[in-house]
Amino acid sequence: MGQQLALYVTIYSPIQMLADLPENYEGKPALQFLKDVPTDWEDTKILEGKIGEYITTARKDRNSADWYLGTLTNEKPRNVEVSLSFLDPNATYEAQIYVDAEGTDQTHNPEAVAISKKTVKASDKLQLKLGGAGGGAVRFKKI
Repeated sequence: MGQQLALYVTIYSPIQMLADLPENYEGKPALQFLKDVPTDWEDTKILEGKIGEYITTARKDRNSADWYLGTLTNEKPRNVEVSLSFLDPNATYEAQIYVDAEGTDQTHNPEAVAISKKTVKASDKLQLKLGGAGGGAVRFKKI
């Protein structure tokens, strides 16, 4: 699930679609990210990546002060350390984090997602643990 959420940020597409019946999304806390994520961006930064292995992308919403981050990995589990230097250095943000749940990968409970919140600044680094063929998505909401 973390990978699916990250795709909304890492792949540019001004038309996003949820492919299922609405009732299949009911009761799924990760749906909040899909409600929040915009489709049009003011700025894009590729923070890190290696073709065929992983990518981490940050994008700023065109209509708010929010930033979004998506990170994906290949079948190899990966610990990602992301510098938040792309954020406004004079602001504080609530990081709304959606990442692969502990023990998940492409064959073991891949739909499980861990959701957490953390207060961060541009001087911080964010640690994300990705399962094999997994990913994570973060909304940085200015507070």
